Amino acid sequence: MQREAHPVTLQQKIGVWLSATRPKTLPAALAPVLVGSAFAWREGSFHAPAAWACLAFAILVQIGTNFANDYYDFVKGADTRDRVGPTRAVAAGLIAPDVMKRATAVVFLAAFLVGLTLLRYGGWPLLLVGVSSIVCGYAYTGGPFPLGYNGLGDLFVFIFFGLVAVGTTYFVQAGHPTSEVWLGAVAVGFLAANILVANNYRDVETDAKAGKRTTVVRFGKGFARMQFLVAHLIAFAVPVELWRRGHGAPVLAPLVWVYAAVRQVLTLKNARTPQELIQLLGSTGRYLALYAATLALGLVLAQKI
Repeated sequence: MQREAHPVTLQQKIGVWLSATRPKTLPAALAPVLVGSAFAWREGSFHAPAAWACLAFAILVQIGTNFANDYYDFVKGADTRDRVGPTRAVAAGLIAPDVMKRATAVVFLAAFLVGLTLLRYGGWPLLLVGVSSIVCGYAYTGGPFPLGYNGLGDLFVFIFFGLVAVGTTYFVQAGHPTSEVWLGAVAVGFLAANILVANNYRDVETDAKAGKRTTVVRFGKGFARMQFLVAHLIAFAVPVELWRRGHGAPVLAPLVWVYAAVRQVLTLKNARTPQELIQLLGSTGRYLALYAATLALGLVLAQKI
């Protein structure tokens, strides 16, 4: 006799959708806005409405990218019910593929509409930046040449959640970014890419079987570990260089995370189980948020000394 299915509660549905946003990756949207706004604050140009609009746009693009990833990884066979790691809503049968596809379109449309509000601060060139961000977010796993399937995912994250996001956040508040702003953007971009490294390192076997040629699949785990380490080293070099350029000792605040960085590097090197790598994925996201917060705080405090 067939067992009756229990109706799914509203709370459970909300939980499924919240999980599908992949909260562990969302610091990649928060970090560049913190850093870009802190540099604007130093110039006496911080503008809260513009900063909030940048944050909303970045979060929506991140969620839209995650939704698209959930859908296309299922369609292309990279995510199945047997995968290790966090549950993927479509692969697990929690959200129908067509529903996730529509949700992706809705979130990207919302990002576009939010992005339009930024035109008042930076003019029409920002339309190109915003549309490019959305298109590349979709093209991470969708379209005829998915970036994530062709080893370009890390570059996409570095450019759009590092250089573009930090630079644009500063631009809409204070004008054209300085070389110091680009240094901060580089640090954020490399650490954001580390989130992807941790995720793809865990999925290397299933990605290879599905033809998803991530950087880890293409160049191996040794390359991924070196990339992860170099990203941390660059991130620590940036506040030192800012201090050398006269930004004041508080800008060295991110150096308090050296021990945490060493632990992450060793975890990636020595991990033997998927669970260890799942925990690392969460810690890389938290680490990025903490790094960005301390760098932003250091920039603000250094201005006052």
